[in-house]
Amino acid sequence: MMQGMVLRGSRNVFTLRSGSEKWACRIKGKILKEAEGYYNPLAPGDIVETDGELITGLVTRRNAFARFNQKGQAPQLLAANVDLVLCVTTPVSPPFRPRFLDRVLFQACYSGVPAALICNKSDIADGDLDTEERLEDFRRIGYPVFRLSALTGQGMEEFRSFISGKLAVLTGQSGVGKSSLVKALIPDLEIRTGKVNEKYDRGNHTTTLSELLDVPETSDGLGDEAMIIDTPGIRRFVPERVPEEDVIFYMKEFAPLAGKCSFGLSCSHETEPGCKIMEAVHAGVIHEERYESFLRIRDEMAGAARYPDYD
Repeated sequence: MMQGMVLRGSRNVFTLRSGSEKWACRIKGKILKEAEGYYNPLAPGDIVETDGELITGLVTRRNAFARFNQKGQAPQLLAANVDLVLCVTTPVSPPFRPRFLDRVLFQACYSGVPAALICNKSDIADGDLDTEERLEDFRRIGYPVFRLSALTGQGMEEFRSFISGKLAVLTGQSGVGKSSLVKALIPDLEIRTGKVNEKYDRGNHTTTLSELLDVPETSDGLGDEAMIIDTPGIRRFVPERVPEEDVIFYMKEFAPLAGKCSFGLSCSHETEPGCKIMEAVHAGVIHEERYESFLRIRDEMAGAARYPDYD
């Protein structure tokens, strides 16, 4: 028996790596007991036990970054054993969607993984004040924010230094340029990139499955090797299911106020006097749109339909 790291997988066939050796394996019996409860059994970054032909076991994960698969009604693994979640967005083309970012950040917190925001295509930013305000608010509450351009190289040196030595997972909507960022980090990689659909102002899928890729060290020695898990673009990110009353614990600036309202943990944070969350919103400590995202995510976890569109 030996161990291997999952690089990618499809239809129960997974590519593993140990050292410089890569090979394909199947799961023994098509069932992996340690991975029960997920829509898919394994993800890039997983460490598995194998006899060289069959995967026989899963080494306990440090963490798992997933999203809820509505079709399968189960969490779908995107990456495992990661050091960092990188949520990629754009100021325009496709439009900036902060609620999407709120949902990814919620999931990262739930997964116990640090997160950062990558604003790609900054070279074509239109200077929209609302976008700039939200990006600065994310920075204010503790999330690193990088304004990059995979096309011009703007900000790439600082970003490369940030991920140096880490295993990071890229996630974002289609068209935000995840594949272009990967190409900028790994110039020799043959990878397909796409354009935004002009009619619908959203991207077309170019990455079809999650894959772990090696980012080489820089020739000037300023950046060590890193690993990136590139994931397919998605239109709507649905976090894993958690009890509605626990949502407050997975939003960075909300969590310190949990239980401090006049009505304690039973506060709905909507109408009660002495609500610390609403006081923080009125004081500008919590952004009004983050507060709205909180209510939307909480209602979705409760199965409510107050908001028909969560994008």
